[in-house]
Amino acid sequence: MNTDALIQHHLEQLEPITLAEMKEIRLMNRTDTKFVTNKEHLVRLLELCKGEYYAQYNAGSKIASYKTTYWDTDNHLFYMEHHNGRAPRQKVRVRTYMDSKATFLEVKTKNNHGRTKKKRIEVASQETAMEGEANDFLMKLVHRPVSDIHPTVQNQFHRITLVNRGKTERLTIDFDVAFHNYETGEDNNVGNLVVVELKRDGNVYSPVLALLRKLRIKPSGFSKYCIGTVMTNDRIKKNNFKEKLISYHKISQKK
Repeated sequence: MNTDALIQHHLEQLEPITLAEMKEIRLMNRTDTKFVTNKEHLVRLLELCKGEYYAQYNAGSKIASYKTTYWDTDNHLFYMEHHNGRAPRQKVRVRTYMDSKATFLEVKTKNNHGRTKKKRIEVASQETAMEGEANDFLMKLVHRPVSDIHPTVQNQFHRITLVNRGKTERLTIDFDVAFHNYETGEDNNVGNLVVVELKRDGNVYSPVLALLRKLRIKPSGFSKYCIGTVMTNDRIKKNNFKEKLISYHKISQKK
């Protein structure tokens, strides 16, 4: 079997958990840690997760599809805050869960303690996301009107969501990430890369950390907005992301 088929095969070996059951998992004191790996290592990780994790099941599949459009100012304020390592910093995005077509306007805020909070409102569609109450929502959270921002980068990707037996953590696994830049018209993708994010309740024991160490998968930041911007806009400042891009390329080649 090829790598995608192996991912599907091992995913099917994990017991399912429904969206309704997922809602019972409330991570009130959440910490987030990201890891970057490749599809070959994902196959091994899913194999090791058998018996330890449930896989979210929805709309007949354990793999969900997402579409996200990021909005920014003309001088790319939100991108530059991340590039320059500023905290607190924010991102504005519109995310669609493609299987249900549910769409949300979201503001993510990362504070200077490394904690991320997300506020969102449901909207009708990607195309009408900035209508209605969007202006008041943005003014309250980012202190800018809709007229100050425009769509910059869109991504589409597949996601697997795992939940540990103790239901104290979620593990999101994103792959097949592709980008389109509205400003340059350029398209690109991350190829073989996989982004894993561990979301757990405080610092409670996490079974997956031992599995990740076994596979030599180390923590590594990854912003889809920033990497998508860098990969599709040659004119933007990117000095602080160059080493990450080199690192991601090496990871994608590992076996």
